Amino acid sequence: MTGVGEYVVVGAILFALGLVGFLSRRNLIVMFLSTELMFQGVVVNVVAFSRLHEHVDGQAFALFLLAIAAVEAGLALGLLVLLYRIRGTLDADAWSTMSG
Repeated sequence: MTGVGEYVVVGAILFALGLVGFLSRRNLIVMFLSTELMFQGVVVNVVAFSRLHEHVDGQAFALFLLAIAAVEAGLALGLLVLLYRIRGTLDADAWSTMSG
């Protein structure tokens, strides 16, 4: 039987990988995917602590977080397509300066 510590370590590793990916890449798609990876690390930790305290509230909250992540991914993909049509690139440095 695995303990809560292993789940917390897996969640922390997922969060750390997402953070490294977000801070090291300049492509907007990779940045959004890294954000999703960090979000999934948080969900793993929420479920682990819910199991530790033997409450279903954390697991219900995790389902709510997964629904929010799906909506956020859909909106982000739509925004990225729109941004690509405007400038022709998804490099974050190209969007760092405002024009107009």
